[in-house]
Amino acid sequence: MTAPASRVVLAGNVIADLVVDVPALPERGGDVIGTRTELYAGGGFNALTAARRLGAEAVYAGLHGTGPYGDLVRASLAAEGIGTVLDARSDGDTGFCVALVDDGGERTFVTSFGVDARMTPDEAATVSGAVRPGDLVQVSGYGLVMEVNGPLLAGIVAGLADDVRVCLDPGPLVADIPAGVLGPVLARTDWLSCNAREAGLMAGVAGPRAAAEVLRGRLRAGAGVLVRADKDGCWVAPPGSGDVVHVAGFAVDAVDSNGAGDAHVGAFLALLGRGVPAVEAARGANAAAALAVTRRGPATGPTRGELAEFVGARLAGALGLL
Repeated sequence: MTAPASRVVLAGNVIADLVVDVPALPERGGDVIGTRTELYAGGGFNALTAARRLGAEAVYAGLHGTGPYGDLVRASLAAEGIGTVLDARSDGDTGFCVALVDDGGERTFVTSFGVDARMTPDEAATVSGAVRPGDLVQVSGYGLVMEVNGPLLAGIVAGLADDVRVCLDPGPLVADIPAGVLGPVLARTDWLSCNAREAGLMAGVAGPRAAAEVLRGRLRAGAGVLVRADKDGCWVAPPGSGDVVHVAGFAVDAVDSNGAGDAHVGAFLALLGRGVPAVEAARGANAAAALAVTRRGPATGPTRGELAEFVGARLAGALGLL
């Protein structure tokens, strides 16, 4: 009998994204006129959605507040069939992020956290108790950098059973995560997924291949590293001592890169949770991210059918999409 697919559980943050298209970023003290403005659920929602659309059971094990942003988050999660673990907090609203997307598809963020930055020990215990054997738990650097949440999340991760796999996406603020928080999480990480900039900061070496190899050597035995390289695909240092593998990307006309990394992480975890080997799962994640950047908005990961059509029958079969 085939084992059931692993759940993807986010021990992080889902916030509101206010996305503004601009011709170019303003100079310091300057101003530009936005050409389009949208309000979405964002943050970890993008990764959860990417996993859910590929058939994984997805669960949000983070905080959400009471107010317009919290209402948006809950409605968006429900619309995608994503479950929640914690009750809504009544002492404030969910935070938000302003994302400026320029004509080249590049994005720049400013984030303001709400109740999502104020986890309690009781909530941390609830999250720990909700994780099941076989789950894939994603942790984001956005949560680890928070003064209150960071130590609590590190404690959750450090206490997870061995039959739970942990994926760390350190995020742009990786250099600001306290060593006392990041260390225990890295010691329990099974998959480290980051972009080339983040990998370079963590490894202290240039180049995604070299960084992937260095970082694998800093993780526990049996852990792997995936370094995303945008249109160039990604580099995978598989568990063990095997060679670092370059997995080519897919050529597309990008219109919005907002959420591409999240789409990659979510797709990778969904495929990994279905038993797809790591390198093939990374190839599928490259395709999911490529499709995501051809669409406007942060949560633009493809469905199973869309991904299967995009990659063709041979790869779709290898990814278990058919």
